[in-house]
Amino acid sequence: MSTDLLASAWTDGSDIGYPLLFGLVLLGSILPVVPTGAVVGAGAAVATTTDHLSLPAVVLVATAAALAGDLVTFAICRFGGPSAVRWIARGQHTERIDEVRDQFRRHGWQIIVVGRLLPAGRIPVLLAAGALAYPWRRLVPAATLAALLWAIAYALLGVLSGGIFDSPLLATLLATLLILVIGAVLNLVSARRRRHATPVEQTTPERCEST
Repeated sequence: MSTDLLASAWTDGSDIGYPLLFGLVLLGSILPVVPTGAVVGAGAAVATTTDHLSLPAVVLVATAAALAGDLVTFAICRFGGPSAVRWIARGQHTERIDEVRDQFRRHGWQIIVVGRLLPAGRIPVLLAAGALAYPWRRLVPAATLAALLWAIAYALLGVLSGGIFDSPLLATLLATLLILVIGAVLNLVSARRRRHATPVEQTTPERCEST
């Protein structure tokens, strides 16, 4: 529904396209109820197939919205108290959050960038950053870079679909489909990797005890 609304708003030449893009990405970056990558891809597809949008502007607006959403989420994780943190962490696996926290101690800002780009990686990283009281002076540059790379990556998928179809609607639908399929595949790969890693982690202490 959100991508159809974007397509119709932009192709009609109205002025709500950029505010709508910003609002949907911001909302989806705080509440995971909007497929933000699909929204960016749709915007890029429309920018490629019409004159109503500028592709660089789509990337910049998406970057600003994603950054704002990540900073709000981090602030909630750091200052919101136990109830707020539990609300952010709903649906997350405890072992996954612990794993990211250990990685965060070793790699810091690199994990912020990678977490933004990987499906379902952003929330565990921001939870870990909040729990470890990661300093704002390091978080903001890393989160800015992460949001920019994320926006460019999803915009490129929109450009690809726009290069295939001249119709803004078809390009929007293809961009959305590509992003959802790629996200699903990456989620499956990540889940399978965690399942294979878990038995090893569980059996290693037993081997140590037996020796």
